[in-house]
Amino acid sequence: MKKSLFLSLAFLLGLVRLASAQTLSPLGTWQNEEKKATFEIYKCGNKLCGKIVTLTVPNDPATGKPKTDSQNPDPKLRNRPRLGLVFMQGFEYDDSNKWDDGKIYDPESGKTYSCYMKMINANTMEVKGYIGFSMIGKSQTWTRVK
Repeated sequence: MKKSLFLSLAFLLGLVRLASAQTLSPLGTWQNEEKKATFEIYKCGNKLCGKIVTLTVPNDPATGKPKTDSQNPDPKLRNRPRLGLVFMQGFEYDDSNKWDDGKIYDPESGKTYSCYMKMINANTMEVKGYIGFSMIGKSQTWTRVK
């Protein structure tokens, strides 16, 4: 009797943890610290991706035309618009509300970094881009817009 009660309790605790992890999902629309843009994090297959959905300054001040991916190392991609640009991809759930093994592309520099996303709470997450080891890199705190 005690054994089945213990197993039932352990099962329920596991469900609570699973529900908690699902509550802290990064799916949705986010804004970076500088408030230069908003991004949508969405499912792409069994992984997560992110795209640019708004820019505070959508047009290039020099030309007045919509901003493009002008710093891309591939000359063929330099004319694609920044709005709608998929700049995050390949994120897989790791543990403890962390999605890892992703890549993040910075259209302002044309550089791509390894990246992880870690939920701090339901409306805040840490996004860290790095080269090599995740202990060395740059973190930002993003805020959920919706």
